[in-house]
Amino acid sequence: MRAATILKIAASALAGAAFSCPLLAQEAVPAVTCPAPAMEQVRVVARMPHDPRAFTQGLIFHSGALLETTGQYGQSQLRRLDARTGKVLVRRTLPVDQFGEGLGRIGNELVALTWTNGVAHRFAADTLKPLGSFRYQGEGWGLTSDGKRWIRSDGSDNLIFHDAATFKETGRVRVTLAGTPLPELNELEWIGGLVFANVWHSDVIVAIDPKTGCVARRFDLSPLSREVAAGDPEAVLNGIAWDEKGKRLYVTGKDWPRLFEIALPERK
Repeated sequence: MRAATILKIAASALAGAAFSCPLLAQEAVPAVTCPAPAMEQVRVVARMPHDPRAFTQGLIFHSGALLETTGQYGQSQLRRLDARTGKVLVRRTLPVDQFGEGLGRIGNELVALTWTNGVAHRFAADTLKPLGSFRYQGEGWGLTSDGKRWIRSDGSDNLIFHDAATFKETGRVRVTLAGTPLPELNELEWIGGLVFANVWHSDVIVAIDPKTGCVARRFDLSPLSREVAAGDPEAVLNGIAWDEKGKRLYVTGKDWPRLFEIALPERK
């Protein structure tokens, strides 16, 4: 994510240490080797304005609006956006010592992660009223849910599952592409039984089978990155929101001036 190389090495070492814990080893799903899916191209359906100062960390669609979490210390927020205009309708500011991260929803409850604080903020989805918080171990990157449990990424090659009511970790699965671990999984979105994920500093979105950890589909979004032509190397593709009712898929990036509605190829 955002740490220097030495910190990433340290984080990897800590992650390895965590897997030596017998409890986690029992709960972890072993990696499965699956063939690499072909790279697929997406089609841009529409372009909408997006705040170019919004360091997008999480993005979901709910009740006709987009909900977005942004990062950076002293600037992290939860926002409700008008999807057509990009206008911020409501905002909640996180504490200045917290770096906002991924956003997920189960029912009328939102959970917004923080990077290294181990705090997951809870909000009412309809009003953005604060509802308290959860605690968790490790870093927070992306968050989604299958409607029954939370699914988190922490910058590694793992998807981590959490109890819907308590946020207690209940298991994890290692994500692989053709048998090779795929690290730096970032923003997440649940679509049609698969976990769609941004990969940090990549123009590719992957769709992951949550049972096996296998990457089932890959989508090339490099034309969108070239279109926004962000000069900042950290202004990367990040943010996936699925409108289940309208069958619309939205994507954006950190500090991108545009939000895109895209269409995926039909699965053969």
